[in-house]
Amino acid sequence: MKVAIGADHGGFERKGEVIGQLRAAGHEVKDFGTYTPDSCDYPEIGRSVAKAVASGEYDRGIVICTTGIGMSIVANKVSGVRCALCGDVTSARLTRLHNDANVLAMGAAVTGPIITRDIVDVFMNTEFSNEEKHVRRISQIEE
Repeated sequence: MKVAIGADHGGFERKGEVIGQLRAAGHEVKDFGTYTPDSCDYPEIGRSVAKAVASGEYDRGIVICTTGIGMSIVANKVSGVRCALCGDVTSARLTRLHNDANVLAMGAAVTGPIITRDIVDVFMNTEFSNEEKHVRRISQIEE
């Protein structure tokens, strides 16, 4: 699977860990920045990841900042993106099953490295249920 990933300075270190995890699992990963731990503005990075997913160039996206909130807001402004802020495995599983979320947002300051690894694994490996009620609801969101 092709994955777009980006983080601001608050998620810089965690992004590196997630990139390693994704590549070890055989995914193709593109890093949209930031490339240093220096303070930066997250909107440009989050928007770049979201646009890459919305265009179809990438199958999934992952955005990380200090809380995940800012990045999730930015990503959800891009048409065609369904970004879910997840801090637990159940949310990651259900957002894929029910919402067909294509971008995952996480907060590096509020989600530790072990749970982050589990969330990413579940998000990447859970397929959309394709249940009629969920397809209908996603269509309503897109309208």
